[in-house]
Amino acid sequence: MAMFEYFPGNYIWNLSVDIAIESGAQIGEIEEICRPIREAAAKGADAGTAQFFDAWYAMAEKLVMLADEDEAKGRTFSAATKLHRAALYYQTAERMQARTYAPRWEAFRKGIATFQKAMALSKEPYERIEIDYLDGKVPGFLTLAESTDGNPPPVMVFCNGLDSSKEMLYWTRMSRELRRRGVSVLHVDQPGTGESLRTHNLPAVYNTEAWASLIVDRLQQHPGIDPKRIGMMGISLGGYYAPRAVAMEPRFALGAVWGANHDWAEVQRRRLNREGENPVPHYWEHVRWVWGAKDQDEFMELSGKATLDGVLQNVKVPFLVTHGEKDRQIPLEYAHKSYEALVNSPKRELKIFTDREQGVEHTSVDNLANARDYIADWIAETFGTVTG
Repeated sequence: MAMFEYFPGNYIWNLSVDIAIESGAQIGEIEEICRPIREAAAKGADAGTAQFFDAWYAMAEKLVMLADEDEAKGRTFSAATKLHRAALYYQTAERMQARTYAPRWEAFRKGIATFQKAMALSKEPYERIEIDYLDGKVPGFLTLAESTDGNPPPVMVFCNGLDSSKEMLYWTRMSRELRRRGVSVLHVDQPGTGESLRTHNLPAVYNTEAWASLIVDRLQQHPGIDPKRIGMMGISLGGYYAPRAVAMEPRFALGAVWGANHDWAEVQRRRLNREGENPVPHYWEHVRWVWGAKDQDEFMELSGKATLDGVLQNVKVPFLVTHGEKDRQIPLEYAHKSYEALVNSPKRELKIFTDREQGVEHTSVDNLANARDYIADWIAETFGTVTG
């Protein structure tokens, strides 16, 4: 095992801690947050989630106060750094709660507002974009790269997994690595995630091209984007969403997955049999909410369509499949299934992250850095930008 396991035997809580660390948390803050709740963690992933919430939320509140002190002195870069961590801690607290846990909604709102303020104070490139979809909107934000060849840069649409957000995508630092390689990034809260779900009540759908094609429409109209070099990548459950979109929307120029999720329908059947680990507490309640299902039977029917069997032969552009060798959520065999199905891709690649370079856990949560660099280099080389 390669994960840092602060809470022995509690994979779900450890996953949240590791995501936070890899997203920019400070180890001293992690210690202050987690030490008082170690006993609660021993009771199981679901039982102590209110205590988990309180601990992470309190640290976020403290950092906001410290950032206010910095800002009052004109130290806005320092304030922004603290606000990024505060937003991360708000979101870490929120994503672990049951839908019915009322305090999560304030944490969600504060997390979004704090992130936006952090981006403004740090003067980082940030352009909010909202795509009309059904009766709501799919929110995202664009971080533009500089051109490396005199033409508008290419762009990657980066989509979430089951329980992440566009802000969490940003904290993977993938956009930083792609931008310095000359590739812009649009981080999106697609239906079933982030603001799309919480603010606009848009549930997940299996036919991801329904919203992904609308994103392509918008990006092709953007003056800072090369309309012929739009790619898509996804992380975790995005390892299903992104390949499906690339297969069904021919305007995508390439695709990549950070964790292959070839048959999420089968994953649900396995989880009913307690095979593999869950990503969040209150798992079945969470997935019913994400997919807009009134009960378990309807959820199983909806999720039963989330398979890439018979789909990936439609991919006719370059595609990268990556997976951690010791992924405890999604079977390694799915990476091989996706790769083998990409029979019409002119440039397909399978990369399994092993103990040699780390990144062996689900979506490389044990070490984002080496996996992130590998994916960013492949995208840059395929788009024809720079890697150094």
